[in-house]
Amino acid sequence: MLKYLRDGLIHTYFRLKRPMTLGVRILVTDEKGHICLVRHTYTPGWHLPGGGVERGENCLTAAIKEAREEAGLVIAPEDMKLVSIHANFDNFPGDHVLVYHAAKWTLTPTNNAHEIAEFGFFGLENLPAETTSGTKRRIGEYQGAPHSPNW
Repeated sequence: MLKYLRDGLIHTYFRLKRPMTLGVRILVTDEKGHICLVRHTYTPGWHLPGGGVERGENCLTAAIKEAREEAGLVIAPEDMKLVSIHANFDNFPGDHVLVYHAAKWTLTPTNNAHEIAEFGFFGLENLPAETTSGTKRRIGEYQGAPHSPNW
């Protein structure tokens, strides 16, 4: 019993000492090769749809949920492919982001007005000027540029 208590305390200490956050982004393409981007109401720039992974939620489920909530994209688990993992330590030490790709999806109405100002599909040559640098790097990697371990 004492061993379980000790191990639990040690585990809790290391969780508090070395916290980590985890996020997902989804690079969704349409039949023309255009990429879905969203513009949030609370932060500047255009981003790939995505968000944080909640406690008790797996990454794939989080990615599917975020695509639906932010852009109304319904994606089956088998149509999601994990393409890269990045450290995002500039925003928060211990933050990591998983990037998925999906080319098969359906569109459904979404009530995202509180979080998403707008979303759309953009050609690689016509990305909005306010597309964030991290988003541009992920798109570049999708086009064949070397993958970076950092966001």
